[in-house]
Amino acid sequence: MGSPVYVLDANVFMEAARRYYAFDLAPGFWRGLEQHASTGQIKSIDKVKQELDKGKDDLAEWADTKFKDAFVTTNRQDVVDVYARIVAWVAGRDQYTDAAKHKFASGADGWLVAFAIACQCVVVTQEMPAPHARNTVKIPEVCDEFGARYVDSFTMLRTLNIVLS
Repeated sequence: MGSPVYVLDANVFMEAARRYYAFDLAPGFWRGLEQHASTGQIKSIDKVKQELDKGKDDLAEWADTKFKDAFVTTNRQDVVDVYARIVAWVAGRDQYTDAAKHKFASGADGWLVAFAIACQCVVVTQEMPAPHARNTVKIPEVCDEFGARYVDSFTMLRTLNIVLS
């Protein structure tokens, strides 16, 4: 088994850009993502790109110029099939409110996990497990239910030896 391929959640980009790895403070973070994206070891999905584009900010511009080729399509039958299973599972869970189910079905998270499962990638998210949450469906719960691996961005950075200098 070779090195894992990581597929990144929108919050990895957003939290980094807006909080601890701003473009001017930690350019090594962004160069590391670009470098590993060029080798195919880091990617994200079209639905995440759509979320980033809504920002109309430096992050959206970076995604559109420096990371553009790393956003892959979810319009594949294997991904669609897994996504359908995930959405059906969420819909059948009494634990979640209808609003949480709707938000999940209309967002990128289910597609991200479906892509990771179909393509045997590792999900990278800053979300923390919340097994008793009612108002939101968290990626770690979906990953656990469907047997997908997930890590946070710090684990990915260490595994790929990305340094921020």
